[in-house]
Amino acid sequence: MNESTPEPSEFDVLTAASAIVDAFAATDTQSYFSRFAEDASFVFHPETRRLNTRAEYEREWASWLADGWSVAACASSDQLVQTFPGGAVFSHTVDTAVNTADGRESYRERESIVFSRLGDGELIAIHEHLSTVPDSADSSSAAGPSAAESKPGAEEVAQ
Repeated sequence: MNESTPEPSEFDVLTAASAIVDAFAATDTQSYFSRFAEDASFVFHPETRRLNTRAEYEREWASWLADGWSVAACASSDQLVQTFPGGAVFSHTVDTAVNTADGRESYRERESIVFSRLGDGELIAIHEHLSTVPDSADSSSAAGPSAAESKPGAEEVAQ
């Protein structure tokens, strides 16, 4: 990016990340996916492969919904914003509870979301990476109850 591309403010990044987490927590498919670029990529530890586009992820999401999956709760903590000209990286710990055909499941995960600034200044997510939290880190995290972008079984963390 060139020097004329301004860095987003921390407030703008936190606002964009919160919108993703809130839409995820509400299982609001349209709002959630509207916050990701069409060519966004996704790496989720429970998945066997990287999802290379938003459309691939949307198909996975639809299959989870068809299986009775929904988000019950999602909370973000331990947030870090790192900005650079034209974008930012947002990372956090996410606690998610989901409803599945087998009952409620809860997860604590770490997530990173890479944002890019659009021409109008809006931030859009271009990559999301979800990973597990080692057991020894569970007690040291300030994460709240239930939350993480999650599929039936374990998935994305609520942002």
